[in-house]
Amino acid sequence: MTNVRRSRTAVRALAAIAATGALVGGLAACSGTGAAPAPSVSIGPDGADDGSTLTLWTRAPLEKQAKLLVEAYNDSHENQVELTVVPNDDYVAKVGAAAGSGGLPDLFAADIVYVPNWVEQGLFQDISSQIDGLDFKDEINKGHLAAGTSDGKEHVLPFVLDLSMLFWNKELFAEAGLDPEKGPTTLAEYAEDAKAIQALGKDGVYGTATGLNCGGCLVFTWFPGVWAAGDQVMSDDGTESLLNGDSAQEMYAMWKDLWDSGAVLPSSKDEAGPTWTAGFTEGNVGLMFYPATLLSSTPFEAGVAGIPGPDGGESTFVGGDGIGISKDSKKAAQAWNFLSWMMSEDAQVEVLAKNKDVVSRADLANNKYAAEDPRLVTINEVAGKGDTPVALNFQQAFNAPGSPWLTLVRNAVLEGTDTVDADNDGITDILQQ
Repeated sequence: MTNVRRSRTAVRALAAIAATGALVGGLAACSGTGAAPAPSVSIGPDGADDGSTLTLWTRAPLEKQAKLLVEAYNDSHENQVELTVVPNDDYVAKVGAAAGSGGLPDLFAADIVYVPNWVEQGLFQDISSQIDGLDFKDEINKGHLAAGTSDGKEHVLPFVLDLSMLFWNKELFAEAGLDPEKGPTTLAEYAEDAKAIQALGKDGVYGTATGLNCGGCLVFTWFPGVWAAGDQVMSDDGTESLLNGDSAQEMYAMWKDLWDSGAVLPSSKDEAGPTWTAGFTEGNVGLMFYPATLLSSTPFEAGVAGIPGPDGGESTFVGGDGIGISKDSKKAAQAWNFLSWMMSEDAQVEVLAKNKDVVSRADLANNKYAAEDPRLVTINEVAGKGDTPVALNFQQAFNAPGSPWLTLVRNAVLEGTDTVDADNDGITDILQQ
């Protein structure tokens, strides 16, 4: 079962959003002291399919999945959804400006780590009665549902799940004398395999890669190693960082060793996110912690497994985006028609699974398309061992440029300073603001 840990106070919600620097002014105009979630609307179990035009916003990383879903819905319904894809770096600002001016679309998706703040600000309508009416509610990814729940009221459904997984290039593994059908099962084995790839001495080819200047990339790919060890990255209420624990420190030490040995793609040092997966996708990296959503676009034979801990186990960051009906929508019944269809077997299996994406319902994990590709079965199985950490100040503590999390990682891996405890305290300071 996916674990979810969260912290909720309205004061922290306001501080968190203001600190992003993107919603300043916009949400202040919308709500000076923190809006309560919009009241539940009477929209019926299936909504309305009456030929209305709906608007939907998503961020660019999910463009492929969003287009597939929207096209399939439009082809089979009287309602028509107009999709707007927004550059990832502009998305928070665009949502903030629209929220302040009453101009949000009917439906909008949000990175799951932003969802708690936006729910607290009242940007999503309460759709509890509709979600509770789904006969498969208990099968829906619990991490995404919980991230959108405030005071027992539910506001979002999973739009696209993105899991961090261990991928390896089977051709490079074979060249290095490694078993191409077996990935590493511990962090120590991961390091050994990366060094074996590096020892090939192939021009432009490196053992592994990561984004050492990308807090979100590191959260997505490094937190699972801690969970796989049975440890946690934060306290249950999301106000204390635990990233100075033994398993976390073993992980930093492994990456420092890999960096010092030259087995890490050099551009990883300054990689801030836009191209953090490119080296692997281009076939120039042996193994990498990598987004499952890129499975279908990886142009070579790749092995897939969960992300291991120092001594074994496996886990994943259950990320991606949730989606809900905005506070500004006057077409809630029609918007719910899209959402309820999106959770149906037709959409989950015949749109998402068919295109090698992860389904959001556990009862549909072992579908006919997953059966055709054992890697999809692996991804779906690991999803149940994953975690979705939620804290209202998550963005500033971890994802923001220059975050204390980035400071901790760069000091430990690149600088080799003995400051993990102090840097971890810096993360806690932000979480407790």
